[in-house]
Amino acid sequence: MAERFAYFSEFWPFYVCEHSAPLTRLLHFIGTGTIIPLLAVALWIDPLFVLLIPVSAYGFAWVAHFFVERNRPATFTYPLWSLLGDLRMFGLMCAGRMGAEVERCRQLRSRAADNRD
Repeated sequence: MAERFAYFSEFWPFYVCEHSAPLTRLLHFIGTGTIIPLLAVALWIDPLFVLLIPVSAYGFAWVAHFFVERNRPATFTYPLWSLLGDLRMFGLMCAGRMGAEVERCRQLRSRAADNRD
């Protein structure tokens, strides 16, 4: 990842474009969606279940990046912003607005690339 971002608002379009395949977003959604049930099980049944949260969330996400998008997860370079991006993407998917956001971010990145040329 050659780009460096100073602000989340700059990072977000990059993050979205790294999740352009619907299957990638679905796998992220499933991984993020496991957080609350696993946390509930950890709180009420067995605290060791909290250890499964990162395994599940990152497991689904990394499978998506390595086998669907074939890119490097932004988590390695921008861990906090990637988490915020994932939560924002989850919310937009719940609202049915992520498809439009992907298109908007693609256009932003395309215009930015044209301006660099």
